[in-house]
Amino acid sequence: MSFQQGLSGLNATNKNLEIIGNNIANSNTFGAKVSRAEFADVYAMSLNGAGTNNIGIGVNLQTVSQQFTQGNITTTENPMDLAVNGPGFFQVTDGRNPVTYTRNGQFKVNRDGFIVNNSGDKLMGYMADSNGIVLPGSSVPLQLPTAGISPQQTTRVDVEMNLDARLAVTAPVAGPAIDFQDPTTFNNATSLTVFDAKGQDIALTYYFQKAATDTWNIFATANGSSVLGTNAAPQSIGTVVYASNGGAPTSPLAPMSFDIPASANGAGAVTLPLVGMQLDLTQTTQYGSPFGVTDMQQDGFSAGLLTTLAVEADGTVMARYSNGESKPAGQVELATFKNPQGLQPLGGNGWGATVAAGDPVLGVPGQGNMGVLQAGALEESNIDLTGELVAMITAQRTYQANAQTIKTQDQVLQTLVNLR
Repeated sequence: MSFQQGLSGLNATNKNLEIIGNNIANSNTFGAKVSRAEFADVYAMSLNGAGTNNIGIGVNLQTVSQQFTQGNITTTENPMDLAVNGPGFFQVTDGRNPVTYTRNGQFKVNRDGFIVNNSGDKLMGYMADSNGIVLPGSSVPLQLPTAGISPQQTTRVDVEMNLDARLAVTAPVAGPAIDFQDPTTFNNATSLTVFDAKGQDIALTYYFQKAATDTWNIFATANGSSVLGTNAAPQSIGTVVYASNGGAPTSPLAPMSFDIPASANGAGAVTLPLVGMQLDLTQTTQYGSPFGVTDMQQDGFSAGLLTTLAVEADGTVMARYSNGESKPAGQVELATFKNPQGLQPLGGNGWGATVAAGDPVLGVPGQGNMGVLQAGALEESNIDLTGELVAMITAQRTYQANAQTIKTQDQVLQTLVNLR
């Protein structure tokens, strides 16, 4: 027995206690991963490199191994908190040093619209163009729009409804083709709001007038004014003819086109004309049941201000506006490694790439073996506090036992010295 074994045991156990202490200290650190000490025995080499009775000279801390198992996911009240459920690391950058990889999804939006963590590093991903189309390629720091969304002019209206085949013909035999103030000159009406190029709203009303069996005339007003002709002498924008069984129209088989002239809205402002408006009635029917509109859609909207942001499971960052519209502003990119245990801890909940870890494999959440994102949630550390406390007790006993071997060796030497 020599002091070497006991001394190496004390040093190794002391490092083990440091690792356990670091684990305990980070048990509440989001995205932190547990570390463990991995030891190796040490032998002195004989002159010829052989021998079966060699006695080891102690222990050595071979490596500090990180365990990248999934931590529990806990929900939060912050929509910009992100958790990776499965493999993958967020990529963040300060713009100067190499990319840092992290599992900590505590992100915020800074004054310039960048998504950043508590260290000020920017989250990386793919940006979207002005039309909301994500442009894959080289990842860049994600910068969210701070401006509102521009208005979009209505160009098409799709209607899904049923016209009551049991109703009588209401087309006047003399005088104006329809009187918008006289319900006896039409059968049904329905309204919706459309928008001009400025995003100004236009109250558009369609009137359905039965002209003959299976034949209906369509009239329209914009802000109370007939879109074709005048209110005193309105003209039909089209005629719909149904099959004898009341199914889909036999004419027209495509959307009908008409123009909406300029008109004054409820506030007195003059709206811009809408040229080439498309009205799709191909999904309508004429059955012997009450009139009813089951769906009506138009593709325009007014201007809107950015109200909220939401991150989807695939990493798409959706910008939501006050006009009810939403569009992608970007998409988060994740990275995985063949050997994540080879990553170098950098502090601040981040790791750096190394040769041992391999080249990063990049992709969006949910793609391949990438995990998915959960917004409004964070990944807790995977540190088992109870297990660490038990390991600390074991390490303490090991330290005491190694100290005892040194004490015993000292007593043996003292006995030799006292020999007479």
